[in-house]
Amino acid sequence: MEPRTRERITVLVVDDHRAVAEAIQGAISSEGGLDVSATWSGEEALEIVQRDPPHVILMDVAMPGMGGLEAARRILEADPEVKVIMLSAHDDDLLKARALETGASGYLSKISPMDQLIGAVRKARRGEPLHEQEEVDRLQRRLQHRRSTDEGERERVARLSARETEILQLMAAGFDSQAVADKLGIRHATVRTHTANALTKLGVHSKVEAVVMAIRHGKVASDAPLG
Repeated sequence: MEPRTRERITVLVVDDHRAVAEAIQGAISSEGGLDVSATWSGEEALEIVQRDPPHVILMDVAMPGMGGLEAARRILEADPEVKVIMLSAHDDDLLKARALETGASGYLSKISPMDQLIGAVRKARRGEPLHEQEEVDRLQRRLQHRRSTDEGERERVARLSARETEILQLMAAGFDSQAVADKLGIRHATVRTHTANALTKLGVHSKVEAVVMAIRHGKVASDAPLG
């Protein structure tokens, strides 16, 4: 693909909240040298890139359907020359790390001052980094640590027995130990034994921690119907 030679910078704002997208569009449209348009979904952004790619995309992270991270990944696969800047209302290191992992040029808060946002657009267009390398390295380490932690938790959750899982499922639905025993037709002491075994396998110290971990890794459903 030949490099683009247009002097003006074309910018696409992508946010499922139309008012937010239009507010950002309006705020930066007054800046000289920027041609700004807006759309409301990752799917629409991908279609626009395939038809007439902008220079820079300001992409909301959290959107229904195709989320911002997936949209960024697909857009950059379709046209690596496009620069994507992720926007979020949350200052979350893991989100930042995942955004950079997609190949995005950077990650900014939605409440960033407009001059900072405009400056980021210009830097991204020039191919300049938006974050210091030290910050990028820190975020990568944070993401690697999270993935390592998640893998260890998944392995521990997989060791739960069917009965331990059943008990945690009932606890997730709000049953206390005695109610679990009544529901399953087993002794209260037996429930306590299974619960203690589950806590040991998961390496946690409370029933709440055990339930949360089992839900996080799909072993227990937080809203499963109970017979």
